[in-house]
This record gives sequence, C-alpha cells and structure tokens, in this order.
Amino acid sequence: MKKIILKLILAINAITNILPRTLKSKFIFATIIFEGYSRNPEKDLSELLLIKDDLEKIINNRALAYGNGEHPKHYLTGYHDFFVNNIKDGESVLDVGCGYGAVARTIAIKKPNSVVEGIDNDQIRLNQAIKANNPKNLTFSFRDATINENKREWDIVVLSNVLEHIENRVDFLRSIQSSTLANKILIRVPSFERDWQVPLRKKLGINYFTDNDHKIEHTLSEFEKELSLANLELLSTRTIWGEIWAVCRTNIK
Repeated sequence: MKKIILKLILAINAITNILPRTLKSKFIFATIIFEGYSRNPEKDLSELLLIKDDLEKIINNRALAYGNGEHPKHYLTGYHDFFVNNIKDGESVLDVGCGYGAVARTIAIKKPNSVVEGIDNDQIRLNQAIKANNPKNLTFSFRDATINENKREWDIVVLSNVLEHIENRVDFLRSIQSSTLANKILIRVPSFERDWQVPLRKKLGINYFTDNDHKIEHTLSEFEKELSLANLELLSTRTIWGEIWAVCRTNIK
C-alpha cells in the first residue's frame, strides 16, 4: 500500500513540477487562507496548528531522507556533545532507550576506553543499531533497563528523549538507580516552555506534544520536582533547542 501511495505522490509531483514554484506556493497559501479564516478565531487557530503539524511530519520525513536515515538535528543541535562532554574516557555507559544507536555510537567512538551498551524495547529500531558500523566497545541488547539481569554496575546512564515516554517517571528513575548503581544520569527531554504556541495548543484542547506517545513535556519546575522525588541531585541544567539537558548525581550508594 505504501509503495502505491508513494508512486501516486511521485506522479502528482511530476505533474505539479511543470508549474512555476511561485504559482504553486500561491495556490497552497490560498488553500490555507480559505481553511484558516472564518468568524471563529478559536476554530481557525486549531485548524491552522493542525495543518502545521502535518507540514512538520513532511519536513521531518524529508530531513531523514536528506540525512540518509539519520535526522540532521543530531549534528545541527550538537546534543551528542552534551553527553560526550559529561563522560570520562573509561567510564562505563548504559544508553537506555537507545533507538537506532546514534548517541551510543557517538559516545563509543569519542570514548574508546569506555564500555558502552545501548538497550531498547523496540526490536526494529534496535536491529538498525546492531546492523550499523559499530566500534568494538559498543554493544546493543533488547532488555528492560529497570532489571539488571547481568548484575553489572554502570558509571553513567544516558536517557536521551526517554523520560517523556514513561508514565511513572519517578518510580522509573528510582528503579534505574537501583538496577544500574550508576553515579550519574544524563537526561535530555523536550521542554513545554519551548514556544508560546505550546500553552496555546493546551488551552485550545489540541495536541501540544511533539510525539503522540509522550506522557508529558516538562516545564523546568516540573522536571526539577520529579528529579527531587526520585532522589536525584541536579548538578547542572541547560535549556536549548526547545529541550532541557540535565546532569544528575545519584544518591543510591
């Protein structure tokens, strides 16, 4: 079905490419104007924001294609460096919710004396990570981070865009500490306070999450409160690119 849809899109695209870009842009803009102007500003805003969501999906799809399967945000925002710069070469690192392994791979390359393991519960994405060109100090496995099957202690735990997918985050963070006995946890989450349109979306009653699977997108105060309840000490925090990057010390030992 996807192949049929793709062929249809390419066929339509070939036809519309005959038209001048300015003409196509005016047509698209006119369509949006007709959709977004009525006597009900609240309805208009909701409709326009949902159109914006659809456009963002297309942009992200094209960005992945442009990056040959890896989103350009990985290198443009430099968030890999945040993790790398907070890890000493030789420290053991567990990347929880590693996805297709981009962050774990960067850490392993930059810290050749470190043992790095990426774990995830999405087998399809994990298979992508395993099949990539990985350094010898990096492994991947399918398992639950809150259960330490190998009874191994870790120095650092990486949680890159993971917490927002967890329902019971305080319990999760406590379990991570007890199962890994890590000294430090490095966390990256999307920020609720990234743009004025986010609270507007919430007020309008439409989706304000960047991913439908998210359970929360934190304000800084909400984030700090959850860390405190999980008995984590916040050493540093930075808000950048619409995200919160945090270095936390555990108090489990």
